[in-house]
Amino acid sequence: GDKAFAQFLSDEIQEERKIQKHKSLPKVSGGWKLEVHGTEAKLVRKIAGEKITVTFNINNSIPPSVEDETQEEQKPDEQEEPDITSTPNFVVEVIKDDTNQTLVLDCHYPEDEVGHEGEEESDVFTIREVSFQPTGESDWKDTNYTLNTDSLDWALYDHLMDFLADRGVDNMFADELIELSTALEHQEYIKFLEDLKSFVKCQ
Repeated sequence: GDKAFAQFLSDEIQEERKIQKHKSLPKVSGGWKLEVHGTEAKLVRKIAGEKITVTFNINNSIPPSVEDETQEEQKPDEQEEPDITSTPNFVVEVIKDDTNQTLVLDCHYPEDEVGHEGEEESDVFTIREVSFQPTGESDWKDTNYTLNTDSLDWALYDHLMDFLADRGVDNMFADELIELSTALEHQEYIKFLEDLKSFVKCQ
């Protein structure tokens, strides 16, 4: 059984390598520096008197696939593999040099991209929560007030979106983040298959 499993994994790894779009991780334009620790990635950028970091984790970042009814009518060999994209939640931290507070914005990609078509150009991502956290502390306090944007005044929400855009976190950034995250997820998936193969083959 293990032999067949290892053979299957070898074939799978070959297939995945074939469809791998990026041999090296795509860059995010705008002078962001990338740091990767396993499944967590951090983008850092410094502008006048401020440091902006964007952190995301690729685990559980691929939305469940919705089966299309039209696909079921096609013959199995006509079915195209849907493009898998990774849309992780990401956290933006804005640290100003002369304060000991960090503004933290928790951002998400909306799950339903459908239904926006009639509207003007909609945002690629949304801000879910905003809070202040003490700079330099790794554990955030639940006792700090967290603003949930569900019931927020639209004008205030728009200002927050503009505040992010001024710091380089805009729709283009969000699109490039998806591309980076998808490439990173695929790279980690192939590595996982390779580790699994070595594990299965291990006597």
